[in-house]
Amino acid sequence: MKITANGIEIEVDVQGPPGGQPLLLVMGLGMQYVAWPEELVADLVSRGFRVVRFDNRDIGLSQGFDQLGPPRMVGAMLRYTLRLPVPAPYQLRDMADDAIGVLDALGIRSAHVVGASMGGMIAQHMAARHPTRVRSLTLIMTTSGARHLPQPALRTRQALMSRPRSAAVADVVAHLEALLRVIGSPGYPADPARQRERLEAAVRRAWRPAGTARQLIAIAADGDRSPMLSKIRAPTRVVHGADDPLVPPAAAPDLAAKIAGATLDLVPGMGHDLPLALLPRLADDIAQVAGSADQPN
Repeated sequence: MKITANGIEIEVDVQGPPGGQPLLLVMGLGMQYVAWPEELVADLVSRGFRVVRFDNRDIGLSQGFDQLGPPRMVGAMLRYTLRLPVPAPYQLRDMADDAIGVLDALGIRSAHVVGASMGGMIAQHMAARHPTRVRSLTLIMTTSGARHLPQPALRTRQALMSRPRSAAVADVVAHLEALLRVIGSPGYPADPARQRERLEAAVRRAWRPAGTARQLIAIAADGDRSPMLSKIRAPTRVVHGADDPLVPPAAAPDLAAKIAGATLDLVPGMGHDLPLALLPRLADDIAQVAGSADQPN
């Protein structure tokens, strides 16, 4: 369903009992809310959560920003490399305000927040800038953005920046399959048929590479969030793959150390995806940190 959040149109999905504990899932770069596996959502609902998923701005069925013009990726990445300010069409803090707007539109005063990859960066902004709105925080395969942290290998960066042969569904799906072969979990290889079915459904729902590029520039513009992290007071769980090639695992203890009281679950064999076999463990992590939250409903 469509709602108005932070002044823009956002596509939202809500599952679970109206009286359940609100839990907001924030997805990563270029990914639609359908990238959160239905199996995970069902598990969380069975634990008593009211699960809210949404498409970030510029992605999926939410409002686009094509009127801002084509992203200037080369210039933005050069400025990032030279540690110069990166002009961006919008900021991650704007996307955090979108997420708070989703809660507002649904009448949710505060929620447990789960962010994956870029979604974890957005969730950091939410918890630091809107502390009364975030009951607990689960940060999956994400980073503080500190510049001293290891960066992805050249092969991984090339895979991330590559493009499909054409906009045809088959070519886009093949492109995404190739990317996931590079960044996925070596210890938990995906079932090819299931993965292809999910990717094709997502591409048919929406394929918006310009939006992905604008989001990537927003990440580059955001820089190092380390100084902001000391403001986070929500109970926090950091979950990260020990074999993540896109956000190398050194990012996980760095992030956990910068958030007061944060705990860490470093998962052997996990890369930069959400393997089916690990979904129960992920649900356990989310439920445990949510259970430790003292903030009332």
